[in-house]
Amino acid sequence: MMADRANNGNYHLGDITFRARTVGSTAWTTGDTSTSRVKLTASSVSGNTRAAANLAPTLPRGSLLNITRRWVVDDNVLQLLFDVTNSQTSAVEIGSLGAPLEFNNIFTDRTAAQTNTLCSLFDPYIGQDAGYVQVTPLLGTLPPLVVLPVGQSPLEGWRFLPESTVLTPFYQSQTFEGLYEWDFHTLAYAEDEWASTTPWNAPTSFVLQPGQTRTYGLQFRVAPSIREIESTVASTGQPVAVTIPGTILPADQIGKVFLNTNTTVANITVSPAGALTWATNTDALTAGWLGYTITPHTWGRSRLSVTYSDGRLQTIHYYVTKGATAALDDLGTFLTTSQWYTNTSDPFHRAPSVISYDRSVNAQVTNDPRVWIGGLGDEAGSGSWLAAAMKQFVQPDAAEVAKLEQFVNQTLWGTIQNRNNATVKMSVFFYQPDLVPNYVYPSNEDWTVWWSWNQASAWATGRGYDYVHVTAAYWAMYRVARNYPSLVSVHDWQWYLNQAVLTVATLTDGQVGYADDGLMGETVIHYLLNDLQREGLTANATLVQSKMKSRWQIWSTERYPFGSEMAWDSTGQEGVYIWSTFFNDSVTALNALNSIIAYQPVVAHWGYNGNARRYWDNIYGGKLMRIERQIHHYGSGLNALPLIESFEANPTDYYLLRAGFGGLSGPLSNIDEEGFASASFHSFADTLAWDAYSGDYGPNFSGHSMGMGTFIINHPDFGWQAFGGNIVATSPAVQVQIKDSVRRRVFIAPLGALLSLDSGAFSTISYNPTAKTVTVTITPVADGTTGAASAPVGRLVIAQSAPVAGVGLLKPTSSLATDAGAFVIPFTNGVGTVTLS
Repeated sequence: MMADRANNGNYHLGDITFRARTVGSTAWTTGDTSTSRVKLTASSVSGNTRAAANLAPTLPRGSLLNITRRWVVDDNVLQLLFDVTNSQTSAVEIGSLGAPLEFNNIFTDRTAAQTNTLCSLFDPYIGQDAGYVQVTPLLGTLPPLVVLPVGQSPLEGWRFLPESTVLTPFYQSQTFEGLYEWDFHTLAYAEDEWASTTPWNAPTSFVLQPGQTRTYGLQFRVAPSIREIESTVASTGQPVAVTIPGTILPADQIGKVFLNTNTTVANITVSPAGALTWATNTDALTAGWLGYTITPHTWGRSRLSVTYSDGRLQTIHYYVTKGATAALDDLGTFLTTSQWYTNTSDPFHRAPSVISYDRSVNAQVTNDPRVWIGGLGDEAGSGSWLAAAMKQFVQPDAAEVAKLEQFVNQTLWGTIQNRNNATVKMSVFFYQPDLVPNYVYPSNEDWTVWWSWNQASAWATGRGYDYVHVTAAYWAMYRVARNYPSLVSVHDWQWYLNQAVLTVATLTDGQVGYADDGLMGETVIHYLLNDLQREGLTANATLVQSKMKSRWQIWSTERYPFGSEMAWDSTGQEGVYIWSTFFNDSVTALNALNSIIAYQPVVAHWGYNGNARRYWDNIYGGKLMRIERQIHHYGSGLNALPLIESFEANPTDYYLLRAGFGGLSGPLSNIDEEGFASASFHSFADTLAWDAYSGDYGPNFSGHSMGMGTFIINHPDFGWQAFGGNIVATSPAVQVQIKDSVRRRVFIAPLGALLSLDSGAFSTISYNPTAKTVTVTITPVADGTTGAASAPVGRLVIAQSAPVAGVGLLKPTSSLATDAGAFVIPFTNGVGTVTLS
């Protein structure tokens, strides 16, 4: 690719950019070695310096800074160093200084095999002196590269590098996301392009006195595996932070952070002041770790800054949400009020429905030229009604269920889905003025682009992804009707379950495109199959299983069965993993899992922790349309599902839990204080804000609803910890308050036991490791909610990966009735309790 990237303005490793000014002046002078390239004269070298050159020929005349670049090998570690000298007679302030990073993330004109074996993705931990960049090969099995600072070279900022997008290999496109820059100083940007937002870190500058030189640099180390990136960083003496349960904290959950350092902590501060409070704890069991308990207070972004006794600064980035169940309360209310579309005179028959929303103007989106957004189709148009349906699965609300019944029985079944053959339209809204002469399409919109489909294109039924969303809506309503029967009035649970099966059958009848690809959110089909088996509906269960088996058989013959509509994607892995695991194909399942591990990082930053790689979806579903690394788009919630399922099968692989729980937590951060949920957060440093469109948030929440839970572990370094809950005691029993948003799933790792509820909410779990007993407390409704319906009974399902030595399989110690594989737990005075052993 280098022949196509040899132009001025193409960035490469070894370039440098800066803005500087003499002290006392206000205007910045800009330098950028990519702008006008000339051949450099190599300097003579000795010792561990392997190559060097002064960069003056590639910088503007009269540059305030004299910069020499050196490539050094120190103790067998490659370093890239920049000696920055003030050659003026007065002091010079460096307002920005950045080192562009270039790794092979170019998928253009490459086959799936070439892309997966040759290419990598890279993501930052924007942690100041403790910052680093991880470069992970797409296979997920090859050793990753870790880029670390040399000396005082903090990762203060992370800036996307603009380039021309018109020439091959098509920079900033679906096949080439683009490149980023490690910024050592960012004040000049903060005063200009970034002035309208709050940067990740406090912006700094540095004043060089006349004749003074400061060296900035990066070092490149290879880690044995992606799971060992943190230990590789720690081996250099650089501080490492491990956060539990992650860096997205609901207001009613306590966090933990463990610092691995060879020095001591001198000071800890929080920005904004009071957003978090911290206290030391004694959880750490292994020397070298310092433990702190983090209590959240203020909604939104916050930063924990740790200053060490040697002067180094580490920043840990948090996002605080409302209490987890309260956030879902708000989400359901917003979706079924502000986003509830009731215009019965609409010629496209979109009412009643939960329709897309534009938060920047607080209005429903009915006329976007990307017709699916206002057309209840695709991910960006179905996202809102999908989220509303899945919210009822985990937290049914009588008023919301009533509206969802209207939507499902009037608009979903009949308008979105054809009643005569169960096919699903790509969009019910279209652009064809002659067919709707009384409808006024806004004249200020451009209706000439390909995505302004006419009726024939919009009503096409060949896109398999759309069928999964429809299946999920029916299945969610089945769960409501089955477990909260008093909330439904139009159809019984059997009807909704049959509709879900009918939709899957139509998806896989050979007439629908992409049906043999992994489909985002299709874990719901696994849930559907499980429910059919539990209900004893053998014929339908056999049908669904045989259809899924046919798809898996195709994948089992392929090394990279992750195809989609795009050249490269992170949507197919979920389905490939789920069904390969179901059909005992460990090879294909592991290939899918490793692929996810390559693009879903674990770092002490809420925006990147568990954030699966997505970068083009704002073009198709965002208000701000551009190619950029998206933060907590639906890849987070959906790719978390295989990670969590794999952890439940391997309950000492805590990396999987950290990555998976980070992904599951992502969709909570998308929900604002009034309940609006954005499709994703813009990561570019000049924006750092949630997109105004609701867009395709629904699949993200779908993953959250199916995978979120509380996970209780006994970590070798940190002892008893809970992801999704608060541990209040550890002896003689481990007592946990269940605080996750769903309150339906609890996994006890030492037992390999998954406890799940069809109805009711987990309140507390008490696990006695010595006696191997578990006491479960269930309530009819989760605390923290205001409108959620009370369950008539608790319905508990127990799943265990293997019998526990000396105990066997967990079962209730008292006699309980069963229904469709669930133990029925009655409530007495608002509480149900059962002991398992």
